[in-house]
Amino acid sequence: MLTYEPGDSLAHRLDPRTKLAVQMSFAAAGFAHTTPVGLTVLGVVAAVCLRAADTAPFSALYSLRYAIPFLAVGPIVEAARLSSPWFEPAAAVDPALASIRVMLVFLVAAAYVRTTPVRESRAAIQRLVPGRFGVALGVGVALVFRFLPLVRRDLLRVREAQAARLGDERRLDERLSLVAAGGLRRSFARADALALALRARCFAWNPTLPVIRLGRRDVPGVVLALALLSSTIV
Repeated sequence: MLTYEPGDSLAHRLDPRTKLAVQMSFAAAGFAHTTPVGLTVLGVVAAVCLRAADTAPFSALYSLRYAIPFLAVGPIVEAARLSSPWFEPAAAVDPALASIRVMLVFLVAAAYVRTTPVRESRAAIQRLVPGRFGVALGVGVALVFRFLPLVRRDLLRVREAQAARLGDERRLDERLSLVAAGGLRRSFARADALALALRARCFAWNPTLPVIRLGRRDVPGVVLALALLSSTIV
């Protein structure tokens, strides 16, 4: 599961706004350059981002393993035919390029998540988006980053509890419904506890956030973001 990991890599030391700019400009460039050459160049950029985050590509791909089957099935479904010829390889080219593009965006996002604390992400969003809308957006992003690992952990615990009760001998649909129902109950319970905790702590619209500053070390990241954005416009 993708979570923040403390470290001293180049990406860890960058301002979160710089990393957000790189991530958004990379996504824009990915949708602008859909040719194999363009995706190859973007793949090199994604590798550089992972290297700056001190994250191994295989580790990032393993963290995204649940999304990979969906990206792989898309080109196969697009090329499949109900009559002769049963499979048309040419029809799978564009969906395959689209899947590669999405995967590259995921890898850059993985580098961001691994190197940016949740509080800094919230601070960056609230600095970029003024007013209460920015506060609400920052809180939403922070809650998503904090809740996803908990939800995954709850689902694993439900599965382990079902296996301990010989639930793995049930039919697949029964196992899925039991795990889904247990996961939803725990998620709603966590949401209720969170709402109570926010009220108990007098949730305010002007929280004290960590100090974030742009420095000289952010220059390469800003230049990369501008170059990606320029390539999108051109």
